[in-house]
Amino acid sequence: MRTRRLAGLGLGLMGTVALAVAGCTADGTTPGATNTSSQSPSAPASSGAADPAAAAALGRAAAALGNQSFKATLTAGPGVKLIGLVDPQAGKGSSTVDLSGPNANLQIKSLLIDQDVYVQIPGVTKAGTWTHLDVTRLPEGSNFGLRPGQVDPGNTAQALSSATDVQQVDSRSYKGTLDLTKALGITGVDKVTVDGMGAAAQSVPFTVGLDDQGRPAEMTIQIPPVNGKQNPPVDVLYTEYGTTVDVQRPAASQITEAPANVYTTLGGR
Repeated sequence: MRTRRLAGLGLGLMGTVALAVAGCTADGTTPGATNTSSQSPSAPASSGAADPAAAAALGRAAAALGNQSFKATLTAGPGVKLIGLVDPQAGKGSSTVDLSGPNANLQIKSLLIDQDVYVQIPGVTKAGTWTHLDVTRLPEGSNFGLRPGQVDPGNTAQALSSATDVQQVDSRSYKGTLDLTKALGITGVDKVTVDGMGAAAQSVPFTVGLDDQGRPAEMTIQIPPVNGKQNPPVDVLYTEYGTTVDVQRPAASQITEAPANVYTTLGGR
């Protein structure tokens, strides 16, 4: 199978990855196609004066994501679903991304341990092994779900650091706008995707809901069109705070270093 070059890891790339292996797995078999997530609710645009108290509450909520382990479930329309278990204090986690479309069904797995990222991408990496990636060779903001320094697939803390026009909707929910040019790294939203949004990337509507302890429970980002194509919203659920995250480094016999063609395929160098 010839795998086409995949530029970036944005929402557009997520679909391209699936197309790159459509009709072909690492073993040359034909995968089935299933829908793995439902459409996320729309995030209404913010209006009116910003509320400093609301912004402070979101700041505290974002900080909580660095204090204990959690489960993150990210969806972007019916074709993209990520489930991650992460322990930010230990700097480790695991994630599975399911991509589906009319002619493809692809699952990408990744492990993060300290500064090391290992991935399994059918049709791209060597079957039966974990491929070690040098993330500095990937495009800016590219993300398989986890990377050194960012264990949250939604990258909510960084996203909220760019928030403006923040307002409180009710006792546990907030809305505002984000500048995505300052918040690269949300799974599925890399520099290629953000650049395609143009000026709209600097004022993207979002909503955040908190749990009863003031921690993030859900964040929804209303992604603008990219190159004239409408995108589904990105929705991230945060659950199972304090969960045990048992992630072990693969055995040396199961690790391969990514060859140059893997980085080229992923739009890197």
